[in-house]
Amino acid sequence: MLNSKQLFARRARRTRYQLRKRAKGRPRLSVFRSGLHIYAQVIDDAGGRTLAAASSVEKDMRKNLKTGGNIAAATEVGKLIAERAKQAGVAEVVFDRGGYAFHGRVKALAEAAREGGLNF
Repeated sequence: MLNSKQLFARRARRTRYQLRKRAKGRPRLSVFRSGLHIYAQVIDDAGGRTLAAASSVEKDMRKNLKTGGNIAAATEVGKLIAERAKQAGVAEVVFDRGGYAFHGRVKALAEAAREGGLNF
């Protein structure tokens, strides 16, 4: 019997496997969410480096948000990661939701990143 962490890791591996098949050289927009905050990174897997990052933990984000663990915070992080990715010269990414369902905060971050100009 697998526990919840093992099942989550299995879903994340399955998601990343599918992304690698479809990536075609594009960087990966990876999302991590905890109970209190949400984090996003644009990662170049070929070069093994992070091109842009944003989170609800940052000082300027924390003073504008009531909490970092809601849809409003995810929307702001999505806008910020899109802006920073464009500054880094990235216009197209593949969305890595990890083991999370495309729902709620993860969906809000993705939609805000699309509105900010990222294509995926």
